[in-house]
Parts: sequence; structure tokens; C-alpha cells
Amino acid sequence: MNLERRTFLASMAAAPILAGAAFAAEGGKKYRACVIGDTANGGYGHDVHLVWDLRPDVEVVGLSDPDEAGRQQHGTEAKAKTLYADYREMLEKEKPDLVAIAPRTTVNHREYLLACAAIGAHGFMEKPLSVDLTEADEMIAAIDAKNLKWTIGFNFRVTQIIQHLKKAIYEDKIIGSPLELRGRGKEDNRAGGEDLIVLGCHVFDLMTFLMGMPAWCSSDITFNGQAATPANVTEATEPLGPIVGNRLQATYGFDKGVPGYFASSKSRDASGSRWGLDIFGTEGALSVRLDVIPQVRLLKSPSWTGLWDILPGAPAQQFADERRERYKPIIDNLIACIDTDKRPDVSLHDARNTVEMTQAVFESYVKKQRVEIPLVDRSHPLRRWS
Repeated sequence: MNLERRTFLASMAAAPILAGAAFAAEGGKKYRACVIGDTANGGYGHDVHLVWDLRPDVEVVGLSDPDEAGRQQHGTEAKAKTLYADYREMLEKEKPDLVAIAPRTTVNHREYLLACAAIGAHGFMEKPLSVDLTEADEMIAAIDAKNLKWTIGFNFRVTQIIQHLKKAIYEDKIIGSPLELRGRGKEDNRAGGEDLIVLGCHVFDLMTFLMGMPAWCSSDITFNGQAATPANVTEATEPLGPIVGNRLQATYGFDKGVPGYFASSKSRDASGSRWGLDIFGTEGALSVRLDVIPQVRLLKSPSWTGLWDILPGAPAQQFADERRERYKPIIDNLIACIDTDKRPDVSLHDARNTVEMTQAVFESYVKKQRVEIPLVDRSHPLRRWS
């Protein structure tokens, strides 16, 4: 058995794929669920308030939102029995089994998660995980201390096509031995530092799903064509913490010397059509463009030239209702892992890996050198720099 096949099989044994897809709560048990939202500060992500509606064994007993109009609208959509202005009051009164943390901005994720952990709730949260690694470490320590199961909105890796993609790479050797990975963000008005955080985390999650964690990172960042300086550090357009640069590129060192690249540059088209990941190998290349269901194409040529085709054996997965169903595999797996005492296939530990890769880009640029992963200093590099 070759090393790449052993690596693939070991990863499969460590994280069962979508184990909860057919799970049903025994004896008609109803899980009590709540939703934490904030219309004025991060809202409800990609309709995160609807995730519990995917399960007949989950009842939404409460939804919180400081904004009255938003509370009424989203509470009705989520079929919440009771509405609250304060999430702390809701958690104290309802004592839910499950909580969905819906805001897409990260500045309050830590306090939300710690409050949920304090009452022993499992749950789901919108990505990105946190502002920095200090917060991420504290959040994970809180859930690990009580053996709580938490998952996050990395919905791409759980699609049937991405599961099939990994099998095609490591079992079927469809592109030979992997040589490099190339990722890009959406490169819209958030291009550069904010794109790195908001959309880059999805790309990094795919990279680590396929290759494991990188050992190092080296980066370069510019602002309007000039080397970024502490004076260019600013807050993101949404509360995500400090960012810098409207063009950046980073190189990561993966196992067996395989490099991975990520780039995001301010551009005129801002179409987002390049957002995704390309995997190049000795016998061909694979293109992954990110959508509710990722679009995957194969170039079967060692020279990486010719016509792209569909990936052989690719499953024809589709969602009847994208708004409600994109997170169904994640939620099914979460409920199954609560019952079987396993770590979810998409966990907060996976989410911390993406924060690690994001922060490494800033750390490398601030230090003007290649940095080892995991980072030693867990505080935000740009706060130290500026």
C-alpha cells in the first residue's frame, strides 16, 4: 500500500463520513433548540436560523435578537415558540440541548459559544470561527471540557461531490500524485485581507480536508500596489477584526513537499467566478468552483492542457430547497455524533485550522519571514503590528 493511500485511509478512519445521514432520535425524542441572532450585527448568515427545521426531532423553543423587527421576522421563519431580546436570558430560561449561533461576524462568537458551553448545549455556528487564535483556543477548550459537540458552516466538504473528489484523488489516483494546490477568494469589494477571512476559510477547509494541515506559511501583502504598512491596517467592513491589504498571496507547505497557494486581489470584474481550489497532479488536474453544490471538472493530461470534462462517477447531488438544505448533512451528522459520542465530521477544531491558516498569512507578512504552523503567539498579528 503506497503512502498516499495509507494517508487517505487513515483520515477516513479518524473521521467517518456523514455518519448521521440516516439517524433518527430513539423513542421520538425531541431536542430543544434555540437560535442566537443579531439583525444589526451579522444577522443570520446563510439562513442559519432555519437549520433546526431540517430535523423532525428538533423543536425550536427560542430565538433571540436585540432588534425587534428582526426578532419577529426570523422568529416566525424559524417557528420559534418564544422570542427574546437577550440571548443570555433565553439560554437561562430555555436550557436548550442545541443552539445555532447565526451571526456571520466573528466579534461576538466567543461570548456566544462560551455562554452555550456554560449550560451544556451542543450546536452549530456560522463561519468564520473567531477573530484570532486566542479566542479559538478558548472556545474549543470550553466545549472539550464538557465533551460538547459543535459543528460549523463548512458546507462544501460534506457534499457528495467533494467526498467523491477525495476518493478519486487518493483511491483512484485520477490525477496521479498531487503536486500543488491553488486557491483564490471571491476577489470582490472585500478583496485582500477581508476576502482571506470570509471566503478564504472555505478554501482552507478544503485544502486541509484533502491534504491535512500545512507545516509553514510565507506571504506577501500590498495595498494599492505598495507594500502594506501598519498605517494600512483597518477594520473589515463587517465586525471581523483587523485586516490589511487589497492584494495578498500566500504559500503553504503541505505533506511530502506539496505547496498550496492562496491569493486574493482587487479586480475590476469582481465576479467571484475564480473562487475555489485547483489541484494539480502528475497525470492531470481538478478544478473546484464553489457554489451551493461545488462544480468539479477534470483535466486528464500530465501537461495540464486540453479540454476539461466532468469528474467520472460524480454523484448528481442536488437540493430541492437550497436555502434550507445546504446544511442538512452537517446537522444530521451533528445529531448522530451527540448520540454516539463522536466528534462531528465538521468540527470547531477544523474551523480553528482555517483560522490558523488565515492568521499565518498576517504573521508571516508582519515578521517578513516564513512562519511555522501552529503559530506560537496566538494573539492577532495585526494588533501587535499596528
